[in-house]
Amino acid sequence: MADKAYSSRRCYELATELQAIAFILFKKNATGKSFGSSTWSKMYSYFMLHREEFMKHYHQRSNIESTFSMIKKKFGPYVRSRDITAQKNEVLLKILCHNICVVNQEMHELGIQADFKTHE
Repeated sequence: MADKAYSSRRCYELATELQAIAFILFKKNATGKSFGSSTWSKMYSYFMLHREEFMKHYHQRSNIESTFSMIKKKFGPYVRSRDITAQKNEVLLKILCHNICVVNQEMHELGIQADFKTHE
């Protein structure tokens, strides 16, 4: 899922190469002309004929954007590590901490008593 800025035949072809299905919103001036991109014409047809179903897939992006926003607000928008491996680990740690915070919040809001002991 991506916004209109990524609406290009190349992006659709790249998704196909990666064995994925791209749900990228089409710009107003987009047409079904493929110019060599069969994926573009297929997805444009799907968009035009099954717009409601297409938009259900596309709007999952809202959940992703909300999650990124929550992580940035709570833990800051920057990655401070210099090494690429350390940067990846820092981002993964922020995601883990976010998930722990969400579980903790839901436990308190819903009155759930969690038992994190190992059961044999």
